[in-house]
Amino acid sequence: MTALKKAIATSQAPSAIGTYSQAVRVNDTVYISGQIPMNPETGQLLDGTFKQQLYMMFDNMKAICEAAGGSMNDIVKTTVFIMDFANFPMLNTVMAEYFSEPYPARSTIGVASLPRNAPVEIEAIMVLHQTAGR
Repeated sequence: MTALKKAIATSQAPSAIGTYSQAVRVNDTVYISGQIPMNPETGQLLDGTFKQQLYMMFDNMKAICEAAGGSMNDIVKTTVFIMDFANFPMLNTVMAEYFSEPYPARSTIGVASLPRNAPVEIEAIMVLHQTAGR
């Protein structure tokens, strides 16, 4: 059986700024590209507090989930890249507003730099049509 591969795109999240898709769906799995706190209307990094930037980043991810036919509750794994681990408690606080138990698996990696000098970036894997656990 050949895997069905489809690019996912929405104007409710920032357009790709390189040779990649906002997300790619393969059968019932959606791989969401890294999202930074970029305003989809202006194409600019949100100039605000770290908390405001987190909301923008998660709102972008939520829009992509919805464009793929799912929701944040369908995310099973995230990878977070963060510039300053002093912001880790705020990341957890805001993340708890977007996800419910059972929370997705997560890796958090400290990095020296991110695109557009963003303080944080998140990528995710979403599984659609889950029947158990959620």
